[in-house]
Amino acid sequence: MKTAKIIISMIMAIGGFAACGNPSADVSETTASSEITVNETEQETSAETTSSEESYFEWASKTIAESEYAEAAVEPYGTFEYKSYFSNTAGRETGVNILLPPNYSEDKEYPVLYILHGFWDTEQWMARDVVGIPKMLTELYSEGKAEEMIVVLPYIFTSKEMPRCTGMDLENSLAYDNFINDLTTDLMPFIEENYFVKKGRENTAITGFSMGGRESLFIGFTRPDLFSYVGAVCPAPGLVEIPGSPMHPGQIEESELSVTEGSEPRLVYITYSDSDGVVADSPASYCKLLEDNGVEHTVKVLHGTGHDHTSVKPHLYDLFQVIFK
Repeated sequence: MKTAKIIISMIMAIGGFAACGNPSADVSETTASSEITVNETEQETSAETTSSEESYFEWASKTIAESEYAEAAVEPYGTFEYKSYFSNTAGRETGVNILLPPNYSEDKEYPVLYILHGFWDTEQWMARDVVGIPKMLTELYSEGKAEEMIVVLPYIFTSKEMPRCTGMDLENSLAYDNFINDLTTDLMPFIEENYFVKKGRENTAITGFSMGGRESLFIGFTRPDLFSYVGAVCPAPGLVEIPGSPMHPGQIEESELSVTEGSEPRLVYITYSDSDGVVADSPASYCKLLEDNGVEHTVKVLHGTGHDHTSVKPHLYDLFQVIFK
């Protein structure tokens, strides 16, 4: 059976920025909390990857001047452009934020990453400065650590009866689940028709935060023909049945959180915080199911971050560096 790679990060919020020190928790302690077995080779890999976190937090706590981009001879990513498309699934015009790579040209085609927001939020949540996706990608691209890509931030609440989320209940939860139909029927065709997209599962990635993380796992594992890179940060409960809970019957059976030969994802990357009291142990339970079902995946356990952008940023920073390679 394939085992998971666990990356351990010690993170503390300081003055609105994240700062990183050397990890002090050992792998066995973290493994016990997430019920995942790690062999010695993977411990070495985890330690090497964790050390790269320091560069992220050093970067996140400083202001990057435009001159630094000029010295690197790399154009910066710009800002998100706000567009709308008609969603037949939702029966309405729907907003979407789109970030194009520097020197975007009709002479090239680009892979696409879809990033999904959480419960109650909109397509604007991930586009905020506090998340800093354009700045993050500019830094990584200037250092040759990330590929050029198109980033798409959709509105994932998909209901013909309700334009927006009205409560934390089954009806609203099912509207988020319905985004898979908007994505495949409406949004992806819109992106492919209006932008120079490199098509194929190997050129398409999906990730999300909280409810968006749950949906990215649901979509990634039910449509492996479309996505080869699947991520989730602090994914919400409800992907599989929650015993005794009326909130959600579960989107898939536990056995369906698996892959078939020939449709294996190139990457499954799950990040969560051991300080996150919102989604409790749901992320760790998903990792355990993946482990039990023999699905190769990488787990990143954060310490000291919350159910917010402080967990999202390190997740995206790592994901940007490993997709489309």
